[in-house]
Amino acid sequence: MRIGEKAGLPQGTKQIRDAFGDALLEVARTNNRVVVLDGDLSGSTGTSSMRKVFPDRFFNMGIAEANLVSVSAGLAANGLIPFVASLASFLLPNGFDQLRQQIAIAGLNVKLLGSHAGVSTGREGPTSHAIEDFALVGGLPGVVILVPSDEISMLAVVRTAVDYVGPVYIRSSRGEFPRIYTEGQCSGAIGKANVVRSGNDVTFIACGLMVGVALDAAKALEEKGIEVRVVDMISVKPIDRDVIISAARETRAIVCLEEHLVRGGMGAAVAQVVVEEQPVPMRFIGILDTYLESGSVEELMALHHFAAEDVIKAAEELLTMKRKGA
Repeated sequence: MRIGEKAGLPQGTKQIRDAFGDALLEVARTNNRVVVLDGDLSGSTGTSSMRKVFPDRFFNMGIAEANLVSVSAGLAANGLIPFVASLASFLLPNGFDQLRQQIAIAGLNVKLLGSHAGVSTGREGPTSHAIEDFALVGGLPGVVILVPSDEISMLAVVRTAVDYVGPVYIRSSRGEFPRIYTEGQCSGAIGKANVVRSGNDVTFIACGLMVGVALDAAKALEEKGIEVRVVDMISVKPIDRDVIISAARETRAIVCLEEHLVRGGMGAAVAQVVVEEQPVPMRFIGILDTYLESGSVEELMALHHFAAEDVIKAAEELLTMKRKGA
C-alpha cells in the first residue's frame, strides 16, 4: 500500500523535485532578482526548467559545493536572490563552512534547496541519505527551515522563501508525495504549522513525507475508535510553539514523526517546547543513532521502524499510559 492510500489521499501528480522546479520558475517570472546556482544536478534537483527558460539567470557551478555556496553569498550581497540547489547529502557537508561563515553569520538572503533528503535516495546507500540536515542547519542561528509535505506546499514555501529576507533552507525529496492540500490551502508561513486532521486523543506531529504516514496511521486508529490530531510542522525552524502547546494541553500525548535522526531533529525541537510549557508523554518516530542501508524507501522505513505500523504502536503505548494515569 502506498503512503497516503489508507487515509484516502490522492496521489501526487509530480515528483517533489519537479514541483520545486515549477515553483522556482513561477517566482522567477515575477521577480527578476531570482537566480539559480546548481551543482551540476539540474536534472535531479528540478532546476532544469529554470536553465531552459532563463539561461542567463542559471549558473552551473559544477561539483563544487563549497564554491557553490560561497558564490551565492556574493550574489546575495549584491541584491540578487540566489537559490542554491544540490543534493542535501552533498550541499550541507561540503558547503557548511561557507554556509556558516558567509551566509548565516551575515544573515544574507540566500535560499538553499537540499534535494533527495531523508530516505528518498533509497538504494543509493548511506553516503546519499541526508538524515542529519535538520541538525546541521538547525544549529545555525537565524536560518529558517521549511519542509513541504506535498507539491502544493512546495509552491507555498518557495513563494514564502522569496518574500522573506534572510537565509532559508528548503528540504526536498526525489519521489512523489500524496496530496495533503488542495490548491491555495497551504500558506507555507514561517513559524506556522498546519493542523491537517482534528482529534483529541493523541497528536501526531510530522513533516515532509511523514505527514502522509501520520494520516495513514490516524485513519487506522480511527477504525479502533481513537481520534488523532495530525499536525504538519511545515516550519521546522522557527517552530510553531502555540500549536505544540495546544496539542499537549488538549490531547495529553504526542508522537513526532520525521525522516531524520531522532537526535537533533524536529522531534527534539518539539520536545523542548513540551518540557518548557506542558510536559506530556511523548514518542519519537525516526532514525536512531545509525546510518541507513541501501534499500527501497518502503524497506528502509520498515527496517528502521518508522512506517505507519510503528506509529500506531507508539500511539497505543501512549494511550495505555494515559489510561493508567502516568
